[in-house]
Amino acid sequence: MKKSSISIFKVLILASGITCFNSCSDFLERQPDTIMTDDQIFGDAVMIRSVLANYYGRVNWGQSNSGNGYDYTILDEAGKSDGGPDNIQGYSNSLWRVYDYTLIRNINQFLQGLRETTALAAADKQVYEGEARFLRAWTYFNMAKGLGGMPIVGDEVFDYESGMDVTALQYPRSTEAGIYDYVIEECDAISTLLPDGTNQNSARANKWVALMLKARAAIYAGSLANYNNKMPSPIRTSGGEVGIPADRAAGYYEQALAAAKDVIENSPYELQLNKPDDLERNFYEALSVKDNNKEVIWAQDRIYPGSGQQTNFTTQNIPGSHAEDIDRAYAGPILNLVEDFEYTDNRNGDIRIRDGQGDYIFYDDPLDAFANKDARLGGTVILPNAPFKGIPVVLQAGQKVWNNGAWQTITSGGDEEDDAGRLITAANGPNRSSEPYVNKTGFFFRKFLDEAPLASTRGRNSDMWFPRFRFAEAVLIAAEAAMELGQQSAAVGYINQVRDRAGIQPLTSVTLDDIIQERRVEFAFENHRYWDLKRFRRAHIVWNGVVNSPTAQQYALFPYLVVAPGTENDGKYVFDRLVFSNSLHPRFFELRNYYNFIDLGWQNANPKIVLNPFQ
Repeated sequence: MKKSSISIFKVLILASGITCFNSCSDFLERQPDTIMTDDQIFGDAVMIRSVLANYYGRVNWGQSNSGNGYDYTILDEAGKSDGGPDNIQGYSNSLWRVYDYTLIRNINQFLQGLRETTALAAADKQVYEGEARFLRAWTYFNMAKGLGGMPIVGDEVFDYESGMDVTALQYPRSTEAGIYDYVIEECDAISTLLPDGTNQNSARANKWVALMLKARAAIYAGSLANYNNKMPSPIRTSGGEVGIPADRAAGYYEQALAAAKDVIENSPYELQLNKPDDLERNFYEALSVKDNNKEVIWAQDRIYPGSGQQTNFTTQNIPGSHAEDIDRAYAGPILNLVEDFEYTDNRNGDIRIRDGQGDYIFYDDPLDAFANKDARLGGTVILPNAPFKGIPVVLQAGQKVWNNGAWQTITSGGDEEDDAGRLITAANGPNRSSEPYVNKTGFFFRKFLDEAPLASTRGRNSDMWFPRFRFAEAVLIAAEAAMELGQQSAAVGYINQVRDRAGIQPLTSVTLDDIIQERRVEFAFENHRYWDLKRFRRAHIVWNGVVNSPTAQQYALFPYLVVAPGTENDGKYVFDRLVFSNSLHPRFFELRNYYNFIDLGWQNANPKIVLNPFQ
């Protein structure tokens, strides 16, 4: 009886990082911590589930709400408020790189044992096989996003013995098209093995999760085939490990549209609209509230108590005025993101802070500056004086005092008042100091900020989930694919479903810029922005490294109380648009960043792995 290679990592249930398979107590009831034999694992239904649960806990890559929010500050979504400035300018050659053949090997070992076990009913074996193969396809997809084509080993499990010829173990890289084709084909196959999602925990893969991965992989491949080849010097390797032929684009768009339409027309999910009279709250709940959720198709889920995998995102980022522990205000959304949300009557989302003559525009309440904005903004960002848990979040950088015909800016420590009892600078900020725990951007996170009592305490933290696939993505994939295939009427119909839920004006035509804009605001903080700009080959244009660039430089918005006794504007509010003081450099994405570099250690072990462009 041999010991299982699966078990070299020890099958620790609590290390899995996902919630229940059936009921929470059922799934988490066994916690083996010893190396076990194949027979012990595959002779026990609970142990088989435990191993599969472990794999779910190992597929968390890219941006997420798992930590303090630092990953969101790397791009153009948020800025770091904790302490002094960041030093980000360019991007690492390994940023969000995935290379996990250990996991692929473990899944292949699991599939071997699963297919031979008699401890499970045939129906359960089929579902578990579908889930394992889905997680393997998800792993390949995440490798492809950053690296391009990589070796595809199928179901092979390689066992190395000292002195053996390793050339048989050295697979070459697939083409970039080949790895996307593999993911798409696997998703087609496993969608027939998985349940339809009815009464299914959103932490587990089902048929619609598989079809969402198919749709996403196909739309990525289509856009790479399309837009990479429109560059003055397309990025490619001679063997096709990087670079998909342009003539493949239409086929991928057709596959993406078909898969997305299947989800839209036949799945149990929908664009959640439980609160049509409060579209901001509706959007927040569609992303951040699990109960009776109709929107989220697959998520990295967490439970409390029991899993030991809560997130401290709320603890680290809650406004100081609402904090329940010593932590707060690590990061905040930046003005760049806020202004990409349209007004209901104007697609230009720039906040109206100056009139045509360059004079301040005055507001009775700082929140009034954001009136008639896309409802998704209020569900994504806490705006100045907006409520959180029923209590306004006061953001005031200081006072603007009218003095001898000019404005004088007065600031203070947090919550200090002037002689007349008027607030100078709020405890929440914003300010431009290096002081920790005080906001520096003028905004706080709303999306993924947990409203549950004690969710912002170190002892508890939050069981907030992180959606990976949701129904709105199916709709916007369909819009994009239809637009690229010249089906304007269909594209308009799809994109307007999402815009209608946001309460903004419908479009009469759809362009690539519309798709980029819509995905920017719909999926803020959901690990889409970086990959979208890469696949559209826009990243080097948006993050161009130019000082004071409207897209590469980070900006903040500071509200001020007006002190002008005897005038009609006394007691009102104005805003200053400022370069974000905690980010010294504009973001600079170079052509080499479109693909992660291949680690030379991988090539030393396998000379068949060719390097990526610019290495």
